[in-house]
Amino acid sequence: MTPRRLLLVNGPNLNLLGIREPEVYGHDTLADVERLVTDAAAAHGFDVTAVQSNHEGVLIDAIHEARTTCAGIVINPGGLTHTSVVLRDALAGVALPVAEVHISDVYAREEFRHHSYVRDVAAVHIVGEGVAGYARAVSLLIDVIAGRAEG
Repeated sequence: MTPRRLLLVNGPNLNLLGIREPEVYGHDTLADVERLVTDAAAAHGFDVTAVQSNHEGVLIDAIHEARTTCAGIVINPGGLTHTSVVLRDALAGVALPVAEVHISDVYAREEFRHHSYVRDVAAVHIVGEGVAGYARAVSLLIDVIAGRAEG
């Protein structure tokens, strides 16, 4: 039976949500994001395990652990989106459906932000919808998990 749990992964600097560049990322905090995701998942009968770290290895370890405990992963890799082949390989290696979330519109920002190493392993992509995009990512990811959408 598929676990009814999602892993929420937030990468480097996302612990500073609400403080860091509010004109780009808004005033919601990481706690607000975690509460939003937990509520969105609960509406579909799913639990959430949340992890945030500024250390790549911690995120990779959590992704590996999710292989046997979770049905899917919602991830905002932060700056690791544009630099981390190993994070991408961890997501591919666990073979779980993935939703990639970016609060800001990375395609309207600096050119180096336009490339995502996660893009090809993610079934769902939410870009530039602010913190609210996390809730949409949860809903779309659960559709993939339930077989109601391709993933």
